[in-house]
Amino acid sequence: MAARTLPPFRADHVGSLLRPPELLQARERHRAGELDADGLREVEDAAIADAVRLQRDAGLTTATDGEFRRTSWHMDFIYQLEGVDPTDEKLAVHFRNSGGDLDFESAALSVHDRVSLGHTIFGDAFSFLQSQVSEDQVAKLTIPSPNMVHYRGGRAAIDESVYPELEPFWADLTAAYAEQVRRVAELGCTYLQLDDTSLAYLNDPEQRALVASQGGDPDHLHEQYVKNVNDAIRDRPEGLRVTTHMCRGNFRSSWAAEGGYDFVAEVLFSQLDVDGFFLEYDDERSGGFEPLRYVPEGKQVVLGLVTTKSGELESKDDLKRRIDEASQYVPLEQLCLSPQCGFSSTVEGNELTVEQEQAKLRLVVETAEEVWG
Repeated sequence: MAARTLPPFRADHVGSLLRPPELLQARERHRAGELDADGLREVEDAAIADAVRLQRDAGLTTATDGEFRRTSWHMDFIYQLEGVDPTDEKLAVHFRNSGGDLDFESAALSVHDRVSLGHTIFGDAFSFLQSQVSEDQVAKLTIPSPNMVHYRGGRAAIDESVYPELEPFWADLTAAYAEQVRRVAELGCTYLQLDDTSLAYLNDPEQRALVASQGGDPDHLHEQYVKNVNDAIRDRPEGLRVTTHMCRGNFRSSWAAEGGYDFVAEVLFSQLDVDGFFLEYDDERSGGFEPLRYVPEGKQVVLGLVTTKSGELESKDDLKRRIDEASQYVPLEQLCLSPQCGFSSTVEGNELTVEQEQAKLRLVVETAEEVWG
């Protein structure tokens, strides 16, 4: 079976990589006022150049900047939208892992004015990434989906004096995203990924109960969210491939939600107009492959079978067996392989070493070559 020449690739990865110690140290010095913005950028540039080489050495076609210029995979983007700011309130998220529980706090957000796009977010970062990739690599830009502006805070985070009804909010939000998509395509981006935890979280009954407690509609919110993404990417140029990544939380090897994709599957797979779905499938909390029966012809499913939550290396035989199981619901030619999530969705990173990260990326590449050629 032929290797894929368009993204997502047979061997792919989600995006974020473990931050090197020198980058973490530079960020700390910058926060303390001991290193200016230019000095921090120099360290970031060097670290990103190394990250691009790491991905190339692993055999990957996809190259990201590891999200090295970010503290958080999503908030660093969202706070740059016009009309959206952090607040003094703290947003508490409860995470779980194999060893117990973990609580994470971040600044909440406030939609205090009409949402729009003032500048191309991560535009300079993408241009630098483009300058570092080799001819056999494709630069991928990862950004949070528009739904992430709404999911955590719900209606309460949106000023009712600005948006008495939600429809104008959705319209402004997706228009801002559509402009972002247009601009990054003009910069030469051919591979864009919209990261979205909400569409995976909504499979968890506890998360749906949380939505209900905020006054939302847990039975139909995923339908609105699918429409939002479609509105944001509808006018993308023909040469831009768009994927989405859905996971149940990824913070220091912990997760926030559980459950298979069953609740959202029919609407998600049949209506979301992306070229590929990066799906978390590294253990039992992600459910079975049965929901993949709704994936239509022409869409790629990237099976996140290699966990980023621990350094233990999976066996190729186990990965091949699970790929075979998934192929009972969606044809093998529509499948790809990747890690289940990023290695460092926040600056802290997951509980594994860079050497283990590299081994997992090589494992994805080698397994994909043996399965698809």
